[in-house]
Amino acid sequence: MSSLSSYSILSQLEEQSPSDHDTFREDLPLKEIPGSYGLPFIGAIKDRWDFYYNQGRDEFFRARMTQYKSTVFRSNMPPGPFMAKDPKVIVLLDSASFPVLFDMTKVEKKDVFDGTYMPSTGFTGGYRILSFLDPSEPKHKALKGYFLSVLASKHDNFIPLLRKSLTELFNTLESQLSSNKEVNFNPISDTYAFEYVFNLFCGKNPKDTALGSGGNTTVDTWLVPQVVPLITLGVPKLLQLVEDLLIHTFPIPPFLVKSKYNKIYQAFSTSASEILDQAKSFGIDKDEACHNLIFLTCFNTYGGMKVLFPSLFKWVGRAGPTLHSQLAHEIRTIAKQEGGVTFAAIEKMVLTKSVVYEVLRIEPPVPFQYGHAKTDLVIQNHDASFKVKKGEMIFGYQPFATKDAKVFEDPEKFVPYRFMGKAEENLKYVFWSNGRETEDPTVDNKQCAGRDLVVLMARVLLVDFFLKYDTFTCSDEVFLVGTKVIFKSLTKASNRV
Repeated sequence: MSSLSSYSILSQLEEQSPSDHDTFREDLPLKEIPGSYGLPFIGAIKDRWDFYYNQGRDEFFRARMTQYKSTVFRSNMPPGPFMAKDPKVIVLLDSASFPVLFDMTKVEKKDVFDGTYMPSTGFTGGYRILSFLDPSEPKHKALKGYFLSVLASKHDNFIPLLRKSLTELFNTLESQLSSNKEVNFNPISDTYAFEYVFNLFCGKNPKDTALGSGGNTTVDTWLVPQVVPLITLGVPKLLQLVEDLLIHTFPIPPFLVKSKYNKIYQAFSTSASEILDQAKSFGIDKDEACHNLIFLTCFNTYGGMKVLFPSLFKWVGRAGPTLHSQLAHEIRTIAKQEGGVTFAAIEKMVLTKSVVYEVLRIEPPVPFQYGHAKTDLVIQNHDASFKVKKGEMIFGYQPFATKDAKVFEDPEKFVPYRFMGKAEENLKYVFWSNGRETEDPTVDNKQCAGRDLVVLMARVLLVDFFLKYDTFTCSDEVFLVGTKVIFKSLTKASNRV
């Protein structure tokens, strides 16, 4: 294949001007926010059942958006009683209103990481972890600065350590597929994703610590009680009431996983001493730094990889062999020209980069964003202005905001070339990292500190895969908060670099 057919599409995109819908408009009419919270307690329970069982997540929002003829409306958000003190939110479903959640002068992000409820600090050693702090809190600046510094110090290890883990991942996948008709990708991915992030921050394989060979399973056991109020397990209809009472009504106490967390803490405290010692220069106690490092590594990074890696293969798999051929050609050509897989080489792989951003747009790994209004303020969607009172909870559902038809053409369609050429400027409407993709994480905002690392990991995953394979087939299905991917076939590269 001497040239990429994707570049014919690129030439069309070059002629398009980027959308611009993010300036405050004086001409929009001021309207009351539509919607209702229903009767106390009963309204919240009804909305919870609609969200989890009667309608499902997307239809819950779509039905109300249609009913109120607005992308801004009032509703209750799960889990509700008795877990959340106040489930009432103002919902934002478009790209114009959503970014108010990134404006730290307008919203407060204190204790809203998980939404209308906060898991017990017993899960995190008694500390309110960085993710739950508002930038106005002094400890936020210290912790965010510390982690930005840690990530910068590990920069040279990002690619080589990841490629080592990916080699083992693909070898395992290939080996299992040689003796089985199909293979579940997720558990294999989870094993080597955790191995990578632990090795990156701690400098050794988790197998060589107190975690042993089942490190990621131990971490999963600690993760699940914190996020389970936000999901449904997909139980049969007859068991829905039981599930709702068990995981949506009362919080799971942290003592149930205390022994697992103690094992995680022991592994990190003894293995990550080099970077934990750096915390002192930021005014952070070593114990608090360790609990925060665990959350950054296991919840933020590994938890994100559990969702993102299967999602990448889901969408690339659905796209089929034409895209696979184009990716393989770009990746192998540039890797050969650049003498290997380097930061410079990866940056030149424009189709690969666009594919990753398109996956992050169409299926963001973190779908929910929350914040309390710091003052009385006005928010705008494309059609109107709305008054929000101080203290009201604002909620953004990102999968709708990043599929806004007034910004993206065919927003529900996976378009691999969407962010190539001038259209790359529309990355300002990609919000997966709790900020615009065109802005940077700082100590003064809540944008993910590891934003660039996550994007790099996704790109390297595709690079290493298509250096080794020409194409693949897979199936996918909804699984908890993400996707389960089942590999059906792998075709080895015919002209490996």
